[in-house]
Amino acid sequence: MKSYLAAAVQMTSSPNLEQNLAQAEELIDLAVRRGSELVSLPENFAFLGQEEAKIAQASQIAVSTEKFLKTAAQKFQITLLGGGFPVPAAENQVYNTALLIGPNGQELSRYQKVHLFDVDLPDGNTYLESKTVKAGNKLPEIYKSEELGNLGLSVCYDVRFPELYRHLSKQGAEVLFVPAAFTAYTGKDHWQVLLQARAIENTCYVLAPAQTGNHYAMRYTHGHAMIVDPWGVVLADAGDAPGVAVAEISPNRLAQVRRQMPSLHHRMFG
Repeated sequence: MKSYLAAAVQMTSSPNLEQNLAQAEELIDLAVRRGSELVSLPENFAFLGQEEAKIAQASQIAVSTEKFLKTAAQKFQITLLGGGFPVPAAENQVYNTALLIGPNGQELSRYQKVHLFDVDLPDGNTYLESKTVKAGNKLPEIYKSEELGNLGLSVCYDVRFPELYRHLSKQGAEVLFVPAAFTAYTGKDHWQVLLQARAIENTCYVLAPAQTGNHYAMRYTHGHAMIVDPWGVVLADAGDAPGVAVAEISPNRLAQVRRQMPSLHHRMFG
């Protein structure tokens, strides 16, 4: 593993697939111009609209998005995470799928979101992800890269389930992806502290690309795409507007923190 720059992209995606992919490409370009070799896109980056529309367009979204990710990774010569997009699973259901693509356009890792967001919030919004999304049934695997380190995938609501990240750290994870479309209501209180907790307890870097702003109707997301270091320090925060958070991933810093706080060696259970 070498020192390199990574980017967590922040978008305001909409129900328009073509516009979303164009926005994503502009922000990938921005991240690359700032020196990023590893770029991560948020959950729902390709489509963020009504559930009925998502199901109706799922096949088109899946095909177009996978082609986009492979083409963009090759064009910009980066490793690219598409942090969650619908892939048809069964009748009227999709997998919320995160896909990691290498600079040669080849698939490196694929993860189907396991924890589904079925929550009735006090702000008047009800989310029932399981109505249209089929839960994955496998824990994510680590992608081991000599240059970028050991990369572990997750998606959004997973961040509230520390056992998933403990599984990744036991496999040797050094960088954890948490692409999200975190609600504005929960994000203001929980987003940053959850990311810091996952970084600290696993002594890993966390890359958390995010959605921000108003997407359609009453759907608002929190923003604040960020990169957190293994000590829990927020290295970069994209704020409230579309953009990128860029920071260095350093093997020396990772080793230093793991020497100072060797908690991964002190685990008693699991």
